[in-house]
Amino acid sequence: MDLGLKDKVVVISGAAGMQGSIGETILQNLVIEGAIPAVIDRNDRGYAYIDKIQKKGIDAVFCKTDVTKPEQIKKAVDTIAQKYGRIDAVINNVGVNDGVGLDASYEEFMHSLKLNMVSYFLVVKHALPLLKKSKGNILNIGSKVALTGQGKTSAYAASKGGVLGLTREWAVDLIKYGIRSNAIIIAESWTPAYDTWIKTLEDGEEKLKSIIKKIPLGNRMTTTQEIADVCLFTISEKSSHTTGQFITVDGGYVHLDRSLLTE
Repeated sequence: MDLGLKDKVVVISGAAGMQGSIGETILQNLVIEGAIPAVIDRNDRGYAYIDKIQKKGIDAVFCKTDVTKPEQIKKAVDTIAQKYGRIDAVINNVGVNDGVGLDASYEEFMHSLKLNMVSYFLVVKHALPLLKKSKGNILNIGSKVALTGQGKTSAYAASKGGVLGLTREWAVDLIKYGIRSNAIIIAESWTPAYDTWIKTLEDGEEKLKSIIKKIPLGNRMTTTQEIADVCLFTISEKSSHTTGQFITVDGGYVHLDRSLLTE
């Protein structure tokens, strides 16, 4: 399907993760759709990703940015604005389930909030003048942890709960400008980070089987491609009357009746 994203400037944070991560998958699909990705990330992988994209004759830019540093976010968005003079969509994709729980320090808790939620606010704040001009839209990548809790990750849960609050607040605040604001909620998706986490557990394989067994639709994890597909549809004009929504892409893991899982 042609989503009409050709030549649209899409700012995406956290897109320089490992190959196969959610952000990297979204990035590659933006390229396929002909969009112009503007990546904000702290990892040097972003240089290689953008270089490879540019060698195909496709326009793109990488702004190396520590998103816990407000001045770096402003500089990144200013760089994108100066290069293109427009921003059509923002995808806030930063997310690190960092295990900052009740035993953590104040400084650790605040750092996690800056990374996982405050960065979303700052990217949108600085992109807003150009979003108003383009009547663009905002897509925040959220997590089931905002709705279900997880244990031992207070800061991440608080951040992702805040991200959902911001999503609805912005939908209300910006509706007069024709700007849409939505969130994608992800549960169990197989990514390099998930693989790393499973391998840290003594009973990792059994834990993985237990999780997969509890996913109602197909008893399988959500693929990053499935998440990317929903993301691109949501930021496109194919979803032009959708705002303030939490779109859960999880095979029914969070919301469906657990009686489905009774053997």
